[in-house]
Amino acid sequence: MESERFPCVALADALVRVPRHRFVPARAWALPRGGAGHWIDRGAAPGAWWDAVYSETVIYTQLDDGRTALTAESAARTYAPTSSASNPLLVLTFLRLLGPGPGDRVLEIGTGTGWTAGLLCDLTGDLTGDLTGDLTGDGERVTTVEIDPALAVAAEANLHAAGRAPRVVVGEGEKGCPEAAPFDRVHVTCGVADVPYAWVAQTRPGGVIVLPHAPTMRLLRLTVGEDGTATGRFHDACSFTPLRSQRRRAGGIVHTPPRERELNGGRAALIDPPAGLRLLCDALIGDSPWPTEPGCALLSDGVSKAVVAGGRVTQSGPRDLWDEAEAIHDAWRAEGGPGLDRLGFTVTADRQYVWLDDPSAPAARVFTGRGKGL
Repeated sequence: MESERFPCVALADALVRVPRHRFVPARAWALPRGGAGHWIDRGAAPGAWWDAVYSETVIYTQLDDGRTALTAESAARTYAPTSSASNPLLVLTFLRLLGPGPGDRVLEIGTGTGWTAGLLCDLTGDLTGDLTGDLTGDGERVTTVEIDPALAVAAEANLHAAGRAPRVVVGEGEKGCPEAAPFDRVHVTCGVADVPYAWVAQTRPGGVIVLPHAPTMRLLRLTVGEDGTATGRFHDACSFTPLRSQRRRAGGIVHTPPRERELNGGRAALIDPPAGLRLLCDALIGDSPWPTEPGCALLSDGVSKAVVAGGRVTQSGPRDLWDEAEAIHDAWRAEGGPGLDRLGFTVTADRQYVWLDDPSAPAARVFTGRGKGL
């Protein structure tokens, strides 16, 4: 984080000038951190509504791309919304990693409720006038792209009420906004499986891109180099609604005769992997083991599955996922059990990959023997 360029006081001031409550619907579904989801209604129970708005609470604002009405009943049945107001502490972590400053040009992918676009306007000095008309600025330093027209309209109304007016573009986020480029910062508010190179191409050398990397469920901070390559490191754990063009269509588990064997010794770390090993499994296998109860775990890429219980592993589907995880574990141990501080990510025009210690050592080559030509 560029702490001198982006002091905490700047963010604190932005939170006062662009308060979250202006971007939260009067009636919505609230999911507090570590708690049970519940319906909030500003008119019927204002205290509960304000408590949800100013706490570590995700607030659902859209279901099923707007095809299903947001009600207490429908939200209670929903595993993941298609738009939400993220946990505010995660939003602040995101913005600290991004480090926008006065005069920066920022591209945001995924406008959602409009709150982070409003905060970005404040942090860059893109102030077009608050409710009393006493702020000024250049205007259009912040460009925010939203694929859903209904969400864009609602976000613009929220932003106007908060006295902020970034450029709101309705379109496909993966294309960026070439007509407004180049950007100093790119802020992505949706889960990304494959980083579109358009975002890198539209960022000036030295510029920063921060995004939720969906395969590893980590915030990823990339810096764009003079050669058009973006390289960076993984940070806090996160989970965001996927970029619509990259939504994973579940094909379902392929049922094959189960393959059962005893667990090999010395691999207890796989039952509940530490951060570095979990990230490698997520990136190289497509999932990482999750403990289901003491001594038990599940590993699945949506097609193949491995279940660990009673000192044995049962695998089904076209891949032997637990065998792959054991091979990665052994290579991970041989490399000294690297944590997140030794793992990074690079995006070029031709490829993108996780690496160990340096971009010249792709993780696929180091930990699986694949990609030897990389």
